[in-house]
Amino acid sequence: MKFNFQVTELGRFLQEELTISSAEISLVMQKQEELNAPIPMLLWQYGLVSRPGLDLLFDWLESHN
Repeated sequence: MKFNFQVTELGRFLQEELTISSAEISLVMQKQEELNAPIPMLLWQYGLVSRPGLDLLFDWLESHN
C-alpha cells in the first residue's frame, strides 16, 4: 500500500512540478516495467526532463525515502 502511495505522489510531482503529462508518465512507467530501468533515467532518455528538472526529481526522491 505504501508503494502505491509513493507512486501516486511521484506522479503528482512529475505533473505539477515538472509539467510531464499523464500520457508521458504512463509511457515511462510501462517502459520501467519492461526494462527494469530507473524512472529518472527513462525520463532523461526520452527527453521529458531537463538537467535542472532531473536534479529536482533526485532531490524529491531523496526527501521521500
